[in-house]
Amino acid sequence: MSGTNTGNGTSIGSNGSPIVASMQCAACGRIRRVSAEHLGRKLRCQCGNVAVASEQNLIPATAASSNARLSPQEKPLASTAESSDHVELPSDDIALIESLRESCRQVTAQLSSVIIGQQSIIEEVLISIFCRGHVLLTGVPGLAKTLLIDSISKVLDLQFRRIQFTPDLMPADITGTEVLQEDRSTGTRNFRFVEGPIFSNMVLADEINRAPPKTQAALLEAMQERHVTVAGQTMALPSPFFVMATRNPIEQEGTYPLPEAQLDRFLFNIVVDYPESADEFRIIRQAASGKRPELRKLLNASQILQLQEAVQNIPVADHVIAYARDLVQATRPHRPDAPGFIREMIQWGAGPRAGIALVTSAKARAILQGRLHVTTGDVASVALPVLRHRIVTTFNADASGISRDDVVRQLLQEVRPKRPRE
Repeated sequence: MSGTNTGNGTSIGSNGSPIVASMQCAACGRIRRVSAEHLGRKLRCQCGNVAVASEQNLIPATAASSNARLSPQEKPLASTAESSDHVELPSDDIALIESLRESCRQVTAQLSSVIIGQQSIIEEVLISIFCRGHVLLTGVPGLAKTLLIDSISKVLDLQFRRIQFTPDLMPADITGTEVLQEDRSTGTRNFRFVEGPIFSNMVLADEINRAPPKTQAALLEAMQERHVTVAGQTMALPSPFFVMATRNPIEQEGTYPLPEAQLDRFLFNIVVDYPESADEFRIIRQAASGKRPELRKLLNASQILQLQEAVQNIPVADHVIAYARDLVQATRPHRPDAPGFIREMIQWGAGPRAGIALVTSAKARAILQGRLHVTTGDVASVALPVLRHRIVTTFNADASGISRDDVVRQLLQEVRPKRPRE
């Protein structure tokens, strides 16, 4: 299906017939040139997907020419007969992503010099940022959870505030409050709203499970609606806006478990584990030297907003969306087609917000991996941080020592992606 260029702008097929248009694979997103002789025939892509070259699923020559500078692995998805509800990625978005991708690599490199041995954690946090999502970091003390968030705010040049959650923290300490102020020139008194630390681009809710439920609930409106309401007045929060929360999983005394409704507001629940032996050696050596790498500002708020918009515009093939849907529905034990181990190990499954999170975060992961098309592998790669806090295990699972991660991993083995329609 490959063709050559004659030098005068006309593409010629391998047998000398003119190429009339291009065709896109619904499975991997590759765009291939199609000559007149291929119309009506079944064509096989490099990924193994087979589709019929018909006039209904061809991309016009003008649209294909705008993508000629991209390699096959970087071809953006375009409208096809199978995914007609998606549009082709605009060329200006492609240029924006290309210009910012190198900056993202530099961001990862800088953070890796400070946060040693947590490459996957850094990638997951960046994915959540590009998806407008909030993150819950779960790990024992001393694993650089707070340092990671503080370092990200410096590299991304975002306004950053830290809130230490304690049992005596009040909702007004987060959202702000009204104070009575006197105008000395007129002698009149009026109320003036004093903004709380929630009015920031990036908010660190440190040890979020130490505050009582009333205080935790103060974040619900901010996380979902991105505005707060105080004394009947609704005020918008800065954009971009992220809540990065930390939680200690082993200390239960003096803590308040997060309700399921609030856990569902977090795009990712990222488990921060102990470093490997070689990484821990580097951590100790760097701390003992007293020298910390200097962080440079690489992306600003405007660039992050542009990248977030570009992520939203990336189209997704229908079979990728179907895979995300099947994963989420398989977590619900009350469905008649639920796997047997789900009925035994899961008490409550994930809701529709989990499917949205799977697809959205898969888009951002594809960009970070250097691709402009989304695969089912992207969905599977983000399944753990998306689903682990959205399912509730049964007493049998807890008594058997089976964690939520174990259930999700077994689910990924049970639910396999379906082949796209030919």
